Amino acid sequence: MKLYSIETGNFMLDGGALFGVVPKTMWQKKYPANEQNLCNLAMRSLLICSCDRTILIDAGMGNTMPEALRKYYYPNGSDTLIDSLASHGFLPDDITDVVLTHLHFDHCGGAITKLPDNTCECTFKNASIIVSEDQWDAALNPNVRERPSFLKDNIETIAASDNLQLVDEDIELIPGVVLRLFDGHTAGQIIPYIQCHDKTLVYTADLIPTAAHIPLSYVCGYDIYPLLTIQETEAFLREAEENNMTLFFEHDIQVECCSLHETEKGIALHESFSLEKFISSE
Repeated sequence: MKLYSIETGNFMLDGGALFGVVPKTMWQKKYPANEQNLCNLAMRSLLICSCDRTILIDAGMGNTMPEALRKYYYPNGSDTLIDSLASHGFLPDDITDVVLTHLHFDHCGGAITKLPDNTCECTFKNASIIVSEDQWDAALNPNVRERPSFLKDNIETIAASDNLQLVDEDIELIPGVVLRLFDGHTAGQIIPYIQCHDKTLVYTADLIPTAAHIPLSYVCGYDIYPLLTIQETEAFLREAEENNMTLFFEHDIQVECCSLHETEKGIALHESFSLEKFISSE
C-alpha cells in the first residue's frame, strides 16, 4: 500500500466558530488567527494506492462555490487537487474510488467540476463516490444550520451520477482500509482507518479538524451535536492512544500527522510529523 498527501488549497474560518465556547485567549495559543480573527485551514486529501484500487479520501473545495460565498471563506494558496495528484503521477481517470467523509463544501467540492458553461460534472469519471447513507439523507434534507454547507451544484451532480455508493455501517472498503461512522459533527461522517504494515493511520476529517482540537473542550461551533462530538472524540482518542495510532489532519495547515500520549490532563499530542516520515518509519 502507498499513501500520498494531497494538498488542494486553503480557506479561512472564523476562530470563534472553529473553537466554539473556548475563549480566544486560550485557543490562539494553539492555532494562529489574523487581525480579522480568521484561521487559515488546509484542505488536505489522502490518496491510497493498493493493488488495483486508487482511493481518494475527500476532495477539497474545488470550483463550485458561488462567487457570492467565496468572499466569506477566503480561498487561498497555490495548491489544487488536480495539480497535486499530477505531481505524484496520477490523472483524474486513475481514481477508482472517492470516499467523501461528508458533503460539506470543503470536503466534496473537488469531486465536482464546474465547466465554463456553468454546468457541472463529476471530476473522477471512473470512480465510485462513497458517502454514508445518513450523510446523504442529511444533504438532501438539510437542517437550518448545515444548509449553507451543502452546495446545490455539489449535491445535484452527485445525485445525477450512476456511481454513488451509500454505506450504512462500518465497512472494510479494501483489506487494510476500514470506514467507520461518526455522528457528532454531522450525521454519518466517515472516518477512514488505514492499516500500514503494523501501524494505523486515521484520517480525522472534522472529527478532529486540527491538532489544536485534541483537548475535549475544543469543539467546533459548526458541530451539529457538540456533546456527542465530545463523547466520540474521547472514545476515539482513548482507542488511538492505546493502540499507538497516528492521526492525519485534513485541516491543520501546520501539523500533518501526530502521535498521542497520556498526560495528567488527559490524552494530548505527543509528536507532530509529516506523512512522509510516517511512511519512512515503516
